[in-house]
Amino acid sequence: MPLGERSGHKESRYCGVETEFYDDIPQLLAYNISSGGFDFAVAPLMDPAYRPSLMEKGTGGSGVLPFAGSDLVLSPSQWSSHVVGKISSWIDLDSEDEILRMDSETTLKQEVAWASHLSLQACLLPAPKGTSCANYARCVNQILLGVNNMQLWLRIPLLKTDDDSMDINSNSLVDSWELWNSFRMLCEHHSQLSIALDVLSSLPSANSLGRWFGESVRAAIIDTDSFLTNARGYPCLSKRHQKLITEFFNHSVQIVISGKPVHGLPKGSADLAANNNDSNFDDWVLQKVKDCVGISCEGFEEENKALFTAIEASHYKDKLASFSNPANKGVHRHPLRSYLDYVGYLYQRMDPLPEQERFELGYRDFLQSPLQPLMDNLEAQTYETFEKDAVKYIQYQRAICKALQDRVPDGKALMITTVLMVVGAGRGPLVRASLQAAEETGRKLKIYAVEKNPNAVVTLHSLVKLEGWENIVTIVSSDMRYWDAPEKADILVSELLGSFGDNELSPECLDGAQRFLKDDGISIPSSYTSFIQPITASKLYNDVKSHKDVVHFETAYVVKLHNVARLAPSQPVFTFTHPNRSTNKSNQRYMKLQFDIPSETGSSMVHGFAGYFDAKLYKDIHLGIEPTTATPNMFSWFSIFFPLRTPVVVHPGSSLEVHFWRCCGPAKVWYEWCITSPSPSSIQNSNGRSYWVGL
Repeated sequence: MPLGERSGHKESRYCGVETEFYDDIPQLLAYNISSGGFDFAVAPLMDPAYRPSLMEKGTGGSGVLPFAGSDLVLSPSQWSSHVVGKISSWIDLDSEDEILRMDSETTLKQEVAWASHLSLQACLLPAPKGTSCANYARCVNQILLGVNNMQLWLRIPLLKTDDDSMDINSNSLVDSWELWNSFRMLCEHHSQLSIALDVLSSLPSANSLGRWFGESVRAAIIDTDSFLTNARGYPCLSKRHQKLITEFFNHSVQIVISGKPVHGLPKGSADLAANNNDSNFDDWVLQKVKDCVGISCEGFEEENKALFTAIEASHYKDKLASFSNPANKGVHRHPLRSYLDYVGYLYQRMDPLPEQERFELGYRDFLQSPLQPLMDNLEAQTYETFEKDAVKYIQYQRAICKALQDRVPDGKALMITTVLMVVGAGRGPLVRASLQAAEETGRKLKIYAVEKNPNAVVTLHSLVKLEGWENIVTIVSSDMRYWDAPEKADILVSELLGSFGDNELSPECLDGAQRFLKDDGISIPSSYTSFIQPITASKLYNDVKSHKDVVHFETAYVVKLHNVARLAPSQPVFTFTHPNRSTNKSNQRYMKLQFDIPSETGSSMVHGFAGYFDAKLYKDIHLGIEPTTATPNMFSWFSIFFPLRTPVVVHPGSSLEVHFWRCCGPAKVWYEWCITSPSPSSIQNSNGRSYWVGL
């Protein structure tokens, strides 16, 4: 059964178990899934004693391959849902022994072909035997070219030594990410090649671990040796391991328990684990016992809590079930059940997802083309989504309140009428925020609502009539850049910002509207700055790569970033200030940036850049999505993603030098970007050939 549903989270996570070869697959599943409670088994498909060369000598090449049973022993849905094929661990396709190498290649292709025949969702490939894995990768790449939908999980140990003095040319594994990176590059970044991380008892640094969340990790295999022992002899994990497992859950990584049970009885390591024992685990499973078995709650804690640890309580539940069902006599508790119980506990104790994240679930790592606000008219559904962002309009209302108070002293509040223009009024949320600010501060307003979309203007007229604002609000159906205002404004309010700040042409629009702002007038927002940050984003890169053209690699995408690794702090790129009183009003920009990735991170791959913005609405009122200063609970903007046509590997001690341009032409605005260090890339989107924003 699944690990359970978190509060406020519709998805479940699953936990599998790694098994030895057994030729009775139905019995293997019955033991591990029906009785053991696991969701799937990572099971060998072929007898480990099989060698093609030996079989050919003994049978003349006509023998039946020793697979673990016929495809008929399970239904296709059972094979697909409950079995991950485990490729024979003895194979070594880069061995110097030619017979072993040829046997390995033959066996690998036979087992994957059988798994594909069974419609398995995934196969677990053994880890490369050494740092040189070219022949192994070549064979896997050949297989990937012919396989349909099956994922191949490459087993990689989660390892990075901190000994910088080790010889990088030695055959010993210093950083397992390097091994993975070499393998996936040889396989051309194939989207069906994923990772199964072997979680060891010792973990690398937090920065080093963070790299993996931008990679295509599908499973985390936790050996029983990685578990510590609590005071009563049962398994628990260190705080760092618990945090890592929680992150795996957040990134939809499935957990697999592997190894022999080593926590059935109290062990000598109880003192080591004393600080890692989670007493809440006891309470959690005791409650599960009462809920599932039906024990009376009255007096339960007082009489029994001292007698039960969490795992003992679960074991007691199993014994009660076995006692009450004669058919279960002689059926023993699965030896790895205590580990499964602990993993389930870690999942179910996670905090519920906030409302904002639940809303954004369907948008995670989904590439969207940015809006073209001047070329296209927004649809009603788009307006409705943006209008639901209450936090954004609260910030605008606070900024307008401060501007009104600065513009009109309290003593003249009833004598002076402030002229406020909402440019790009849409369906009226900023008009409403402005009137609420006027009411809050006791100031008098005259509002011009300027909107170029004729469909939104219809809604504006209905809103003004419904609310009785006819004497306060004047609706103007026009492009703000070409409207001749009858008077000048004290305050100019707009919400023209894009995910990168200026990428929806706010500078061009506000420069055009600035002519009807008084010389001492106030613009809200008053300034905004874009930011970029190098990221590992394997999924996003493969999604762009699937289009098989240059155009998509030279397009900036709006995306809710999730399965990414942020490799260095973001840095500011372009800043625009309004009103723009400078004599040179060109909105072209150029910036060179240098990112230093912490050496403890190890080598990492840059697939592109995440873009953000931060805007100063007025004085100390701001809103934005830059991670360190992001406005909480605001969902109007996702990040922007600038992909690289060729991902760049940055090694420890190397810096990443990036160049960004904002270019302007008579009819369009576009961005160009490139890398010059550690190795030069081509300049992307030259002359706006692939992606631009129309004026």
